[in-house]
Amino acid sequence: MTGLVHDRRGAGPPLVLLHGIGHHWRAWEPVLDRLAEHHDVIAVDLPGFGHSPAPTSGPAGMPALVAALTSFFTSLGLGPSASGSLDDPRPHVAGNSLGGAIALELAAAGHVASATALSPAGFASTGQLRYAVAVLTSLRLVSRLPTPLVRTVLRSPRLRAAAFGMLLSRPGRITLERAMADTAALRDGPAFRAVARASRGYAFTGQPTVPVTVAWGTRDLILRPRQSAVARRGLPHARHVDLAGCGHVPMSDDPDLVADLILTTTGAKP
Repeated sequence: MTGLVHDRRGAGPPLVLLHGIGHHWRAWEPVLDRLAEHHDVIAVDLPGFGHSPAPTSGPAGMPALVAALTSFFTSLGLGPSASGSLDDPRPHVAGNSLGGAIALELAAAGHVASATALSPAGFASTGQLRYAVAVLTSLRLVSRLPTPLVRTVLRSPRLRAAAFGMLLSRPGRITLERAMADTAALRDGPAFRAVARASRGYAFTGQPTVPVTVAWGTRDLILRPRQSAVARRGLPHARHVDLAGCGHVPMSDDPDLVADLILTTTGAKP
């Protein structure tokens, strides 16, 4: 699949940003302009999320998502597969949750120059994964309330903070417009159920040879921080970072910290 909706800005080495299940490219808005000072930043709606179409056939698991991204890279002229030349630059990649797992898989397959994974999937036990999917599914059910009612609820800063408290450690920072857009993305993503179903039993087992940073919010209530210990054992050569005070979507909780983390991994910042 090559027709993935995306936002592109900045100049420099390419950097692709991948969101989590039920989210959209706008998850990265708090850090986009900062990253674009150093990179050609491409924030993507994954297949079946945001405004990207869902695949019409075939599986919805990790191999299909990785294949969709590598095809997308080729369509933009990124990486050796675009023309067969080993001199073509591979993009850097950063991902959150599901996007973090995809970033690691792309790194293990040699498709990217570096990978930053924020609270990545792939390191949870069966029970932990079941819990995470159950929480996100519950949030999705709530998002299907009538839009006028959702807007009325989210117009209250106190209720908006409560609604996003499972995803963000600082939910009071999210605006009404952003909250409505995120709610619509969670409600309308046609690939949510298929991707959630395909995630059962998934575990990351690759060994990337490119620079990798794995970072976990210390207040992540979806993929709990204890999963970072599994990641440390599985990826002993990666850089592992605790994001103090951050929740599951750390680019909203501490944009400067996350931007610095990504730029250090890509080599744009010493």
